[in-house]
Amino acid sequence: MNPDRNLGALLNGTLHDTLVVSLPHFRPELCLAATIVLLLLCRMVPLLRLVDSGFIALGGVLFSLFFAWDDILSLRAGAWSSSIGDLLAGRQELFGGLLAFDSLTAYIRLLLAGFLVLFILFTKVSGIPDREDGADFYTLVLGATLGMCLMASANHLLMVFMAVEMASVPSYALAGLLKGRKASSEAALKYAVYGAGAAGVMLYGLSLLAGVLGTCHLPTMARELAALDAMWMPGGTGLALAIGGLMVAVGLAFKLSAVPFHFWCPDVFAGAAAEVGAFLSVASKAAAVALLLRVAFGLGTTGPGPEHVAQMASLGETRHFIVGGIALLAALTCTLGNLAAYGQTNMKRLLAYSTIAHAGYLMMGVAAAVALAGRDAEATRSAVAAVCFYLGTYVFMNLAAFAIVALLRNSLRSEEIASYAGLIRSNPGIVVATGVVLVSLIGLPPLAGFVSKFLVFSSVMEAVMLGAERPLMLVLLVVGGANTVISLFYYLRVLKVMTFDPPPADRTADAFPLVSIPGALVTALVVPVVSLGIFWSGLYAFARFAGAFAS
Repeated sequence: MNPDRNLGALLNGTLHDTLVVSLPHFRPELCLAATIVLLLLCRMVPLLRLVDSGFIALGGVLFSLFFAWDDILSLRAGAWSSSIGDLLAGRQELFGGLLAFDSLTAYIRLLLAGFLVLFILFTKVSGIPDREDGADFYTLVLGATLGMCLMASANHLLMVFMAVEMASVPSYALAGLLKGRKASSEAALKYAVYGAGAAGVMLYGLSLLAGVLGTCHLPTMARELAALDAMWMPGGTGLALAIGGLMVAVGLAFKLSAVPFHFWCPDVFAGAAAEVGAFLSVASKAAAVALLLRVAFGLGTTGPGPEHVAQMASLGETRHFIVGGIALLAALTCTLGNLAAYGQTNMKRLLAYSTIAHAGYLMMGVAAAVALAGRDAEATRSAVAAVCFYLGTYVFMNLAAFAIVALLRNSLRSEEIASYAGLIRSNPGIVVATGVVLVSLIGLPPLAGFVSKFLVFSSVMEAVMLGAERPLMLVLLVVGGANTVISLFYYLRVLKVMTFDPPPADRTADAFPLVSIPGALVTALVVPVVSLGIFWSGLYAFARFAGAFAS
């Protein structure tokens, strides 16, 4: 056998896989990477310093959004012209199996790109960052988003860790954006310390899983797990896998700000700018949920097809372990987030605990989806679609909430809830917009938050009806319903302050009017919160398509 020929074949195969197969499906990420290079040049080339870095970032993100939309259309065209089974069989692995390109990847990338467009416009209106720090700020934002896109498509343990770190490290710097403010510096330090600890634990867990199973490729790991289950986990294999899985869960729970790894979230949100809080609350949450779906389904299922039926049955214990862990974290996260929000006097801290609570609701949907895997393909797809729909509406709900906080900060020079007292008298439009957003976050009809929670709870109920982890799913259903009622009080307390409390005597300026550029931004974010609660079938169709990766 000629080694030169083997080396040549390997190089040719690698080049073909990279240039012909992988890069055409990697265009949104390439646009983000190219934009980051341009933003860095803005700091080096004097002529480019005259160009507003925000518009450079917006242009690059719009190109990324275009390619992400094109990928969605291409995949949907394939879905319309073939069965779901054929579509799944066409799932494409990129760069030698490091990444996976499928409907979930396309949906999350589109969601992140669309969010970035709104986020950059929001920062231009709010005034943070200023022109001097703009290039650095948008470089960090796009760098973190690039890592989040990789989180959504990770198909290999190495890429899981690298993607999490690519998303996390720029976020640490963003938390300390407000130079000269002690609270901002402390937020960045606390975020970095907690993140480093979680990353170390996660890396050790990944090494345990890879060492026991002999591979880092998620689909291959599932097949190895199925073989081990069939052999009843010889020796200490089961304990090593369980410990490794729990350690990996630490890293995922940190990104999700799930209990008990949520301690960083309120302090970081309170110390960082509201703009950074919006980015971490929405983009980071969407990527973390997508990665949770990737890892849970990657280790707990083996794909479609009759040849995998026996392996799916063998993975029953693995799925039981995964569902139990996610369900426990979901119940604790949802409950603590809602209860801790009661005593908050700062609006950013309240929204931080709200973010924690919503992470719990999202994890309930993930738990239901994994529990249904192997039992009912259509129900599994609906559960994943419920999670994806929730993420789609969450973009508008939480971005609108943080936008209102940031713009009121500019007008009132305060982020305390007490400073909003009596705004109904001078700025009724802003109070109405705030009420719409907060009521949607509660999950009341006829707003987008109601449809989101209804779909997630319906997927949990479907798991109960089909007997998939019935006791756990019943507990989640009760916990979810009770927490929705609990959340009424602290959200409505904000509206009570705005409407019934007298304005503070030391207020020297009114909030921004609804008929203004900041008001137009708030209106543009609030309108989808209302319309998606009534006309939600369009977004749900895309969410259903994203759910095809698991059916």
